[in-house]
Amino acid sequence: MLELRHIHKTYEGKPLLTDISLKIDSGETICLLGASGSGKSTLLRMIAGLEDPNSGSILFNNIDLASTPPHLRDFGLVFQDFALFPHLNVSDNVAFGLKMRHLEQGEIAQRVANSLKLVNLRNFSNRKVTDLSGGEQQRVALARALAIRPRFLMFDEPLGALDRSLREDLINALRIILHQTKIPAIYVTHDQEEAFTIADRVLILHDGQIIRQGAPADVWANPRSTYVAGFLGLGNILHGEVVSRRMDENDKRLKVKTDYGLFLVICDRKTSEGEKVGLLMRPFEVKNEPNVVSGDIIDVIFQQDRYKVILDNGLYIYMDNPPKVGKKITVQVKVECLE
Repeated sequence: MLELRHIHKTYEGKPLLTDISLKIDSGETICLLGASGSGKSTLLRMIAGLEDPNSGSILFNNIDLASTPPHLRDFGLVFQDFALFPHLNVSDNVAFGLKMRHLEQGEIAQRVANSLKLVNLRNFSNRKVTDLSGGEQQRVALARALAIRPRFLMFDEPLGALDRSLREDLINALRIILHQTKIPAIYVTHDQEEAFTIADRVLILHDGQIIRQGAPADVWANPRSTYVAGFLGLGNILHGEVVSRRMDENDKRLKVKTDYGLFLVICDRKTSEGEKVGLLMRPFEVKNEPNVVSGDIIDVIFQQDRYKVILDNGLYIYMDNPPKVGKKITVQVKVECLE
């Protein structure tokens, strides 16, 4: 089990990471998700031993790694740029870390074969890595990381250089491999789709702190804060003021005044009249909801299997069938309370 305790890190005299604590259990894959510059890669480099925190500790199986150099941590690291040796073939690239550990040739050959089989490159051992596609090169990089039988795996934006179709194929394959090997892993990315596909648990990093974590479905359903809802693109972010509570003490709904009208929302935390609250308006038409939005359609954009309808008031919703631009529509929507 990997554990980080109260990690602090500054960059150019300014706080980059503040009081980061987390645990990664055996066989668990967590995804560290955040915008560029949020400190994701720095945190990964500290786990790898390539950088030191200003304070705090990093432990594996309750042993502090502060005095353990990177090459003795038995951690595998997969980069975005593959970091392969262009003068070596596939087999020799995968074998590199094993040769550095001075294993016997028979053991090296067996591990290389097993790793290439795991990433579905069994027939590529003698190929030049420069002749491979981007997705194939990243599979070689993964095979090299797996060959050393690491105690822990780290991925630093590993699919950032690949096109969409390759990313989808490789992320699904990677999830299967991680579940098969049961190696605990941390996966760093700014791509929400990657994060929610591969992770057992998602951690969102913002302003140097983990502001939301949980199972992907839970984070998606309950973003809690306006930042997380906006970062994940979950819908329209509204700001309003509490006008009143319902008179029934068992009814948690608030009446909130916004620039887009009055909405009835459920808010679990205590609020008072006049208090400012953030709201998430999910961008899908629903039935039997008390809240509605109206507006004139100024644009309709086809996105995958549905249509994004943009209204003149700045709001957007998704619809199954394309309405006409210029038409005025009124739709029922789900509105949630945020922190």
